[in-house]
Amino acid sequence: MRHRTLLACLLATATLAACGRDAPQALGTLERDRITLPAPAAERIVAIDVREGQVVRAGERVMQLETTRTRSRLEAARAQARQAGEALAELEAGPRSESIEQARAQLAAARAQAADAQAYYARLQPLGRRQLVAAADVDRARAAAGNASAAVRQAEAALLELEHGSRSEAIAQGVAAEAARRAEARAQAVDLAKLDVLAPRDAFVEQLPYELGDQAPVGAPLAVLLVGDAPFARVYVPEPIRASIRVGQKARVRIEGRDDALDGEVRMIRGEPNFTPYYALTGEDAARLSYVAEISLHGEGVQALPVGVPVTATFPGARDGGGE
Repeated sequence: MRHRTLLACLLATATLAACGRDAPQALGTLERDRITLPAPAAERIVAIDVREGQVVRAGERVMQLETTRTRSRLEAARAQARQAGEALAELEAGPRSESIEQARAQLAAARAQAADAQAYYARLQPLGRRQLVAAADVDRARAAAGNASAAVRQAEAALLELEHGSRSEAIAQGVAAEAARRAEARAQAVDLAKLDVLAPRDAFVEQLPYELGDQAPVGAPLAVLLVGDAPFARVYVPEPIRASIRVGQKARVRIEGRDDALDGEVRMIRGEPNFTPYYALTGEDAARLSYVAEISLHGEGVQALPVGVPVTATFPGARDGGGE
C-alpha cells in the first residue's frame, strides 16, 4: 500500500517536473527522530507495559526483564563489600589485647628456653675441653643455645609488630579494597535498575520487535521510539540543485493527502551523496546522485502528521545547475 502511494506521488511529481523547473524540487517522506532502547542483558521479557502507537512519558516503564540473576549478583557484591569493610575496620582497630598478651607469654617462654639452653652449653664447655664428653655433644648444645636465642628474637619482633599496630600501607590497601567492592555493588545496582526499561524522554512507541517471554541478545533493540515535538521532511536533493541549498534555506513542503503546502526550513543537509531511492527518481535525476536533507516544518497541525507520508519539497530562489 505504501509503495502504491509512493508511486502515485512519483507520477504526480514527474508531471510537475515536466511542466517546468522554475522551482527546484526534492522528494522524500515525513519522519521523526528515532531512538532505540537496547537490551542491557540477555534476560527474558517478563512484562510489556506499552503497545505500539502509544504515547509514553519520560521515565515511564516500557518493559521489564527478568531480575533473578542480576539481583543475585547484586547481593553477592554487597556481601563482599561488607566483608571488605569489616576487614578494614579490623586493620584500623589494630591487634586485640589478648593477642598482645599471648605474644608476651610466648616471648617469656622463649627467653626461659634460651636461658636453659645457654646454661646447658656453659656446663658442657669445660667438660668438652677436658674431653670428658664427646665433642658432638658440645656442638649440639651450642646449636641448641643459638636456636633458642633466635627464637627469642623472633618472639620479640612478633610482640613489637602487634604493639605497633597495623601499617599505614595495609590500611590504605584495605580502604582501596572496600572502595572497589562498593563500586562493584553500585555497578550491579545500576545493571539491576536497567532491567526496568524506561523511556528516556516523551515519545511515541513505533515498534516493539520482541514479544512477552522472548529473550533478546544484548544490544538488540527492545523498543523503537519516535521523539521530537513535530515530524520533519527527509528529502533527497538532486545533485543539480545541491549548490543552491544550504542550512536555513526556506522551503515549501507539499504533503500527500493535504491540499495546502507547509512552510519549512532546511535544518541539515549531508555533504556525502548517496544514490537516489527508487521513489525519488524523476527524469534526468535517475542517473544522478542525491544529498539527504532534513526540513523542519511550520504550520497548524504539524505535530499530528504521521510518519512515512510522501512529501515534495520546493526551494524558492534556488537555481537548477543542470538547466539550459
